[in-house]
Amino acid sequence: MRQAVSIISSRLMQLLIMILLLSFATFVLMKLTPGDPIRAVLKVDDVISTTEDKDRVMEEYGFNEPILVQYGKWLYNLAQFDLGDSIISKRPVLDMLLEKLPATAALSAGGLIALFFLAVPLGIVGAVYEGRWPDYVSRWFAMIGASIPSFWLGLLLIYFFSLKWNMFPVMGKGTLAHYILPSLTLGIAMAPLYIKILRERLISTLQSSYIESAYARGLGKGRVLVFHALRGSLIPLITMFGLSIGSLLGGVTVIEILFSWPGMGELIVQAVMQRDYPVIQGYIMVIGFLVVMTNLIVDLLYIFINPQIKQEKG
Repeated sequence: MRQAVSIISSRLMQLLIMILLLSFATFVLMKLTPGDPIRAVLKVDDVISTTEDKDRVMEEYGFNEPILVQYGKWLYNLAQFDLGDSIISKRPVLDMLLEKLPATAALSAGGLIALFFLAVPLGIVGAVYEGRWPDYVSRWFAMIGASIPSFWLGLLLIYFFSLKWNMFPVMGKGTLAHYILPSLTLGIAMAPLYIKILRERLISTLQSSYIESAYARGLGKGRVLVFHALRGSLIPLITMFGLSIGSLLGGVTVIEILFSWPGMGELIVQAVMQRDYPVIQGYIMVIGFLVVMTNLIVDLLYIFINPQIKQEKG
């Protein structure tokens, strides 16, 4: 418990520092990007753009103030969990993101499930049957999966499983069948690296002395593989997951656009096209928060999976 509290307090301090740095970088970069959000506002309002109209909108949204003053006000609101209002829809940004977050979380969970059922069996098969045809199948799958971009893989799955064979729906979110193709696309895109790491770690673990000791005690091959070798080999996978959570969320955005999935990816693309800066800034802050919290969970999992860490930390 003491170790868990120490990890949580350390991560919370990192979260605070990360939010400060990320918020400043995000705010400044939004001001430096090409495009004029004033034109987007005036276009939505469907009025003829004049100098007076531009001045009015700039004063309304505080765009005429110095950038540090704008940042200070935005940071003050952020400390109160207020991400501001969209300059296009006039709705609170936090409400807009929370509406889309469940769909993105559901798709991410589907991708992780697909990743688990692909990477773990193929990684185990590749290690147990090293140098034989099941190992070659595992390695070829990993190589092909790593070579195909996720959007191209999604298009292939759409062509075969939807257009040609009419097995699964393509667009939207409704039934369980809608989850199959986008989850598979996300899982296959992420699986190759996990297959490679698990295979190499298992091969090394199966040759270690404590595995030989387990066999000498009369334990069965399946029990040794699952409860001894596999458990010790999960640590690098958990580490890799903590490091790749940002890539996962970025990949979800691409998949959401490809399959017309009503999640945060669709929202952020529309915000970028419309130069809706508050939505973009809010999205980046929410993603940064999720990344830090995921890494916190990963750190806590270390304690329960690897007993060695408990002893060293103790």
